[in-house]
Amino acid sequence: MTERRLVEQQKAEHERSAVLDSAHLGDIEGAFGKIKVGEAGEHTSFKQRALTLLAIMGPGIIVMVGDNDAGGVATYAQAGQGYGYSLLWVLLLLIPVLVINQEMVVRLGAVTGVGHARLINERFGRGWGWFSVGDLFLLNFLTIITEFIGVALASEVFGIPKLVVVPTAAVALVAIIASGSFKRWEQAMFVFIAITLVQIPLLFLCDPHWGEAAAHFVTPSIRGGISSDAVLLIIAMVGTTVAPWQLFFQQSNIIDKRITPRFIGYERVDTVIGSFVVVLGAAALVMIADFAARTTGNSGKEFDATTGVAEIAGMLSQHTDWLGKAFAIVLLDASIIGAAAVTLSTSYAFGDVFGIRHSLHRGFKDAKQFYFSYTAMIALAAGITLIPGAPLGLITTAVQALAGLLLPSASVFLLLLCNDREVLGPWVNPRWLNAVAAVIVGVLLMLSGILMATTLFPGLDVVQLAIWLAVGIVVVVAAAWAVLRRLERRAPAAAKAESPVLSHSAKMSWRMPPLALLKPVQWSAGTKFSMLALRTYLVVGAVLLVVKAVQLGKGG
Repeated sequence: MTERRLVEQQKAEHERSAVLDSAHLGDIEGAFGKIKVGEAGEHTSFKQRALTLLAIMGPGIIVMVGDNDAGGVATYAQAGQGYGYSLLWVLLLLIPVLVINQEMVVRLGAVTGVGHARLINERFGRGWGWFSVGDLFLLNFLTIITEFIGVALASEVFGIPKLVVVPTAAVALVAIIASGSFKRWEQAMFVFIAITLVQIPLLFLCDPHWGEAAAHFVTPSIRGGISSDAVLLIIAMVGTTVAPWQLFFQQSNIIDKRITPRFIGYERVDTVIGSFVVVLGAAALVMIADFAARTTGNSGKEFDATTGVAEIAGMLSQHTDWLGKAFAIVLLDASIIGAAAVTLSTSYAFGDVFGIRHSLHRGFKDAKQFYFSYTAMIALAAGITLIPGAPLGLITTAVQALAGLLLPSASVFLLLLCNDREVLGPWVNPRWLNAVAAVIVGVLLMLSGILMATTLFPGLDVVQLAIWLAVGIVVVVAAAWAVLRRLERRAPAAAKAESPVLSHSAKMSWRMPPLALLKPVQWSAGTKFSMLALRTYLVVGAVLLVVKAVQLGKGG
């Protein structure tokens, strides 16, 4: 196919699809390969499939490894120090949650060509759009600050002033993105991902008990029995592994990489691999922290959310100095990967909402606002970390609470979008996936309620609260199911009709039409009531969190 025909084909595809930035159309250029626009992606030989997978790999692994950031390292270290291997089963349960959530994002990105923030804004109205994106911006910015807290803590282990390391890390983060090449950015991210492999020799040197670890992976238990602290830690493990920014990042990154429906199968594999990588990395951190605490007499002791990871490094240094430094390298690397992914997620959303160019394929001159938003967030977050007396502990707590508040709503929007035939056409969720996703949303809503309640009222009995919330959610879900079934039976036959079944080739070439051509969303009475309840929960929760933050800021 000649270059002229390729240009004409891209122009025609841009006109009939919803893709907002023309840079999101063209060849797929990944860290490990390139796929031309005209390639169908339907290869028969193992070698061809492997090469295609290597070219596609990136968004799934990067989003997952980015989730094991500074906050993740701290949470898993806390689990290892306080409860040994006994909470490893939580990580195993998170694999299907990660795969199901992110697989829906994979389809949204490849089929629509529009970022998550823009889809929410267009399909649910500007009120929901600004509410969701505004909260996301705030949560992401606070998360970026916690990444630089991780950088500062790692610098202490090496004895280098944070006034040197934090600005250096900030410059490195800007340099990673400033090349004007998606391929070079992805290659840089894989270099940092390769550094995380330091965990492997570190784990083997920490006297791992493989049999015990295997048993705790498949046998739910809590060392010392069920307690409020244990339940809150489990919630923190879920919250740090399943985060709202992941949805926005992977969808936009898939679009930016120019992945289309033809390659959804490969991106699903990328996502599944990433899910196992993040869980295995988290398990390694739990086991390393257990060794550090167990061999120094610190098992079960109180863990400081802000400085605890530095203390783990200090415990490892009691065995040999380089063990502590190796753990600090893991922390530093995790912080940089997390900061890069979370900041880019925010800049992508910024570009979506304001309709500006937002692609790593563009240079700085061609997408100034996109790169400026990224650089400004990095510089401001790094600067706050260096301010003497900055409320870093309060920021860390706020990140956990906000993540708990936003995660259920983000999952609800994801589920609604993946059932919108105007958006996904033949790629909408099958019924079995909706059932599983609804259970996941229910569990996340319960965990969110527990985290919110205990943040606002620390004296609550978490175990009893969890039981009552679980019972309440089961009752509400059962009632909602009964009502929806009744409404479905009463619905006219035309409303029940499903879209015609398309051939395989037609399905693989189906893209969402331009947003202006989509029919408006029509919610049922049940959906409207549920969304009103969700909005009430979010508003009340946000107000109460602000009140709590003011109280903590005053020392109350």
